[in-house]
Amino acid sequence: MQLELLNDQGQAASKFEAPETVFGREYNEDLVHQIVVAFQANARQGTRAQKDRQQVHHSTKKPFKQKGTGRARAGMTSSPLWRGGGRIFPNSPEENFTQKINKKMYRAGMAAILSQLAREGRLAVVDSLKVESPKTKPLAARFKAMNLQSVMVIADEVDENLYLASRNLVNVLVVEPRYADPVSLVHYKKVLVTKGAMDKLKEMFA
Repeated sequence: MQLELLNDQGQAASKFEAPETVFGREYNEDLVHQIVVAFQANARQGTRAQKDRQQVHHSTKKPFKQKGTGRARAGMTSSPLWRGGGRIFPNSPEENFTQKINKKMYRAGMAAILSQLAREGRLAVVDSLKVESPKTKPLAARFKAMNLQSVMVIADEVDENLYLASRNLVNVLVVEPRYADPVSLVHYKKVLVTKGAMDKLKEMFA
């Protein structure tokens, strides 16, 4: 699989031979959907909580007499049928949203996403991405010169300068290969991979 090797101006200088085992897979939509949903579900904290009829602070006095009013019978205002009453099946803070994904499935799904990005021309290779100082402006100018507005960079190593320079840029994400996730790969319009990171991606997802 041949990918574009971009220069500092964002132009294709040459071709880079990428491993077929990672960038030449068929697209499996069901598998990709499953790992994306699982990744988002596993990120949920599950801290929401609701009160049942025992926990709401309502009087236990009967709101009106049993007969003669023409209304439905009611014992207390904490009933789930009443406005402000407790929930029948309340959400619990201990609720677990995690979904299990096998390692083999995750590797195949990530390889399918990378392969589809390569086929759509949304993935390219760069020699390296290093900055001399933790300044945002030079890095932003570099991405602007490459005509990149929404980009995810997978670098073999993210040092402190690169991290500090990129963290305030909107629609820019710089990560190491081990932190690349399916949601970010799908979200960003362009994905840049350094040459050093290609070997790590091959080791992880081949």
